[in-house]
Amino acid sequence: MPDLLHISASPRGEDSQSLRLAATFLDTYRSLHPDADIDEWDLWDGSLPAFGPAAARAKMTVFGGGTPQGEEAEAWAAAKAAFARFDAADRLLFSVPMWNSGVPYVLKQFVDVVSQPGWIFGVDPVAGYRHLLEDRGKRAAVIYTSAVWAPGLGREFGADFQSPFFTGWLNWTGIDDVTEIRFHPTLTGDADDLGRIAAEAARDTAKTF
Repeated sequence: MPDLLHISASPRGEDSQSLRLAATFLDTYRSLHPDADIDEWDLWDGSLPAFGPAAARAKMTVFGGGTPQGEEAEAWAAAKAAFARFDAADRLLFSVPMWNSGVPYVLKQFVDVVSQPGWIFGVDPVAGYRHLLEDRGKRAAVIYTSAVWAPGLGREFGADFQSPFFTGWLNWTGIDDVTEIRFHPTLTGDADDLGRIAAEAARDTAKTF
């Protein structure tokens, strides 16, 4: 079981601002926890399964109280393996760049793969959703970056559907201990100063994570 899982939704490697901040976070965390087992999951590496027709049928089979069979069972098992990797760590770090006001599609794919009945949520016809990761001591840090949108700018610079969606999803799973680390330099902002502030926030968060 890893001590910390870093999930990256950025495909830009060394050019990625979110991954640079993640590296700062992880360097600090490792310096304080030299024996820590850290799992690095690049969502672009091909290990994340698709959630297509067979998986969708499997989900509805489970909802109906049945057991997936055949192709459905294979798709369900692949999704369960992805969830197990996500669920194995109590400390979660996410690198999330903004794409078109939202999150990269591969991160939405991750959410759709692991958000299954009996794993992430339950549903009561009267009380509604049950959040199955609640009260399990899980913590998350999310690095949000963008190049055009920034807090305080007008709608002509876009909108933030990035953090409301993803932090909202984490809260929906039952993970309420979420720290946001932000870097939004905008096209004309002072990227160097804002980068130093974001890096310091990453280090400070890692120190108490």
